[in-house]
Amino acid sequence: MATTLVAVGGKGTNPKTTLYVGGLEESVNEATLHAAFLPFGEIKEVNMPIDHATGTHRGFGFVEYEEKDDAAAAIDNMNNAELFGRVLKVNYAQPMKIKGGDKGWSHLPVWADTDKYIEELEAEKEMDEYEKEQRKAALVAKEAGAAVAAAAAAADEGGAKAS
Repeated sequence: MATTLVAVGGKGTNPKTTLYVGGLEESVNEATLHAAFLPFGEIKEVNMPIDHATGTHRGFGFVEYEEKDDAAAAIDNMNNAELFGRVLKVNYAQPMKIKGGDKGWSHLPVWADTDKYIEELEAEKEMDEYEKEQRKAALVAKEAGAAVAAAAAAADEGGAKAS
């Protein structure tokens, strides 16, 4: 059997530990998927999205390993392997760009990021107040500089008249 060259790193600085497993047979469940991928390392999580219309999985799942080397070994050994008569397609899972980065928010309620949103609003408000104070301080300094210049000019003019 030919070996597959597997890149161990992911995009950016985050190592890839989550795998996409496609081509799953209908009777495969999370326990079966876990058991099939367990020989390659410690598994953090197994997830198989459910089709709400049929109540069954959608033919693919995700396996997340603790270590990136374990994920690479699983891809090397399980891509194009057979499970329950179906050929598997195994590769690194792509981050959910629209739904919130590497982990995604699809499994979280809508209000799950409320605290972060409120913190961002408060930080933005503080930054606006800081910039407003900076503009006010610059204006006061400019006015003070103009007043000092006017006083110096008046003093020069008064000194010129006295001589």
